[in-house]
Amino acid sequence: MIDLSNLMPSNEKLGRDVKLISFSAFFADFGYQAVIVGLPLFIVLVLKVPVYYYGIAEALNYGVGSIFSYAGGRLSSRYGSKKIAIIGNSLIPILSFTGFAATVYEAIALFAGGWWLRNFRSPARRTMMSSAVTEENRSRAYGLLHGLDVGGGILATLMFILLISLGYPFKLVFLLTLIPLVVSTLVLVPVKQGMRGGDVAERIKSSKKPLFRSIMAATALFGFSYYSMGFLVLTVAIVSGRIVLGALTYTIFLAVSASMGFLLSRFRVRYEARTLGLAGYILAGMGALSYAISLIFAMPVYYLYISTVIIGLGSGFIEVLEPTIISKIAGNIGMGMGWLSASRSAGLFLANILMGFLFFINPAYSYLYAFAVALIAGIIVIASGRSYDEGILARVEKQA
Repeated sequence: MIDLSNLMPSNEKLGRDVKLISFSAFFADFGYQAVIVGLPLFIVLVLKVPVYYYGIAEALNYGVGSIFSYAGGRLSSRYGSKKIAIIGNSLIPILSFTGFAATVYEAIALFAGGWWLRNFRSPARRTMMSSAVTEENRSRAYGLLHGLDVGGGILATLMFILLISLGYPFKLVFLLTLIPLVVSTLVLVPVKQGMRGGDVAERIKSSKKPLFRSIMAATALFGFSYYSMGFLVLTVAIVSGRIVLGALTYTIFLAVSASMGFLLSRFRVRYEARTLGLAGYILAGMGALSYAISLIFAMPVYYLYISTVIIGLGSGFIEVLEPTIISKIAGNIGMGMGWLSASRSAGLFLANILMGFLFFINPAYSYLYAFAVALIAGIIVIASGRSYDEGILARVEKQA
């Protein structure tokens, strides 16, 4: 499913702005990922409410977040991506105060406030990245962005595991995330003002419209299956009976996903749409199926970790190739990135509600559902992206 012959080496260096944007992402994830991994544990195990409350919380985070994503994309196109990215990024630290919540409703409100602003800045940051690199090397730039982005998340989860193991309260652990989040915003300041989204790419050609719509549909569908990774954390924590082993699941997921991002930063992908469908959506769906099988047959915890690796591999391809393809087919990159984030978030809204209630009935049911929807998303992209891939290959051969 992962065909290495599909990767073409590239020696072109990625510029200063690409690295600054990527390191800003590193510090952002070094901050809020510690809250993400701790949120399901804080809600279910500390505040002691049923797991479907967590599903509803994540549905609100992503559902309302889709509106913020769309708004961020439009404003990025109108006022410039750098300005919108800095405004949104500077307000993410709201979620650092989640640990002070005394009720589940307060916890949801505090986390959601920061998360919605994170969604608001994401399309702008992706637009900045598209402006900072040539079209041929956008997949490499997004690979570096994803690798450092998730690399920061790995350190965040390790910090969370260490501090919780030493007996520090959730309140303090979450509050410490303020430091890297502030640094993340400061790193964005030296980035040169990118072109506005509408000026970056030519108008969308009629031949590309079907693929754009298909990517949006597949993204939403995958969102219906791409539940919050907090469910993986809860699954392992419940099966093993240990919070630390549950948190380690998220560390493994991030490490694998980041490694795939770094790999893709060194190569250009020959068949982008096909790879997104097969090595992205469908592979991640296979990881969900593996989770279901492991739970049904009561396999040891390390089988769940293997399933997590599969999901992480698929996620790495998705996070790199989705924005790469959209940046090439959207007439207005800022709005295109806004639609991409909004479509994913809209899918996640329903996914997390369904995952929460299915998980409450039987965790295996939730993962079987995730597998089925991811499979459909992959088929849509593969079927609709053939002409796009042929066009990419033709340009590469012409340059050669």
